Amino acid sequence: MHELGIVFYIIKDVKEVAAEKHCDRVSKVIMNIGEVSTVVPYLLTDCWDWAVKKENLLTGCKLEVNTVPAVTFCEDCKREYETVKYGKTCPYCKGRNTYLLRGNEVEIKEIEVPL
Repeated sequence: MHELGIVFYIIKDVKEVAAEKHCDRVSKVIMNIGEVSTVVPYLLTDCWDWAVKKENLLTGCKLEVNTVPAVTFCEDCKREYETVKYGKTCPYCKGRNTYLLRGNEVEIKEIEVPL
C-alpha cells in the first residue's frame, strides 16, 4: 500500500506551507488524483484519517479527493478520448500513436485553514 507513503509526503508539504503562512491549524486538504495514477482514493483517505491524528496541526483535518478523468490524445487523428475505456488504441482511427494528456496526477489543489 503506497498510499501511506503518499500521505506522509502530503503531510510534509502541508506542514511546510502552513509554516510559511504562519498557520497553526489546517482544516481541509483538497487533492486532485488522476484516474490512472495508481492511487486508490479510499485507501488514501483511510491512511490520511490515521496519520492526521498524530499531527497537532492537522487534528480533525479532512481530506477531499477529486478524481481527474484520464484523457488520451491521438497524434494520428488529433482527437482526445477516454483512456480507461479505450486504452492506447484510438477509438476513432484505431491508431496507436497516442499519449496521456491528463489523469495521472497526484497533486495538492488546496489547503484550507479555519478563519
